[in-house]
Amino acid sequence: MIAERITVSSEASNLTRGNRQAMVAVPAASPAPLTDEQLLAKYTAGDRHALDELFNRHREPAFRVAYRLLGQEADALDAVQEAFVKVILHLDGFERRSSFKTWLLRVVSNAALDLARKRSRRGPLPENEDCGEVDSGLMVQDDPARGMENADLRKALDKALAEIPDVQRQTLILHVEGDLSYKEVAEVLGISIGTVMSRLFYARQRLKMALSEQVKP
Repeated sequence: MIAERITVSSEASNLTRGNRQAMVAVPAASPAPLTDEQLLAKYTAGDRHALDELFNRHREPAFRVAYRLLGQEADALDAVQEAFVKVILHLDGFERRSSFKTWLLRVVSNAALDLARKRSRRGPLPENEDCGEVDSGLMVQDDPARGMENADLRKALDKALAEIPDVQRQTLILHVEGDLSYKEVAEVLGISIGTVMSRLFYARQRLKMALSEQVKP
């Protein structure tokens, strides 16, 4: 009998410990961020803040693309703002055959190129502004300008970018600054992946040559 009471008491104790452990609160996992598609669905359902979140998510690559295409911070901001307005006005026509980011950067790059054409008719603008938020992400491997100061490097890079053909510059910028894959760049520009690869190769070669000439001792 004593042995039975000890066994029962031990089992009850184990059950009590198990219940206490079960009652310990397990911290809930933080919810995963909504995808672009989910945010678009929320916006379509009437949640206006969802579109703000989408723009905040992609505004940095959008600005980098516009800045590299235009070389002026003020113009880049104007192009991004114009693109965002166009996206809002034509959101109902977004067929979602590509990602929202891909579509947005297509609109941004087109707005930037349109502004560049208008600017060329107005004549040259003052020398490029020093925009600290834009890094030298377009640098090629074994770049001869590696030892230059960042500000001088940005100026040299912007000047070199201006010297390569528009189609190659746009392709390179969308891939590097927009962080788009070859497939996504092809979707943005309506070209084949092979054409994307060819343009990137020649753009990098031209950029490397232009930078080499600018930093000759």
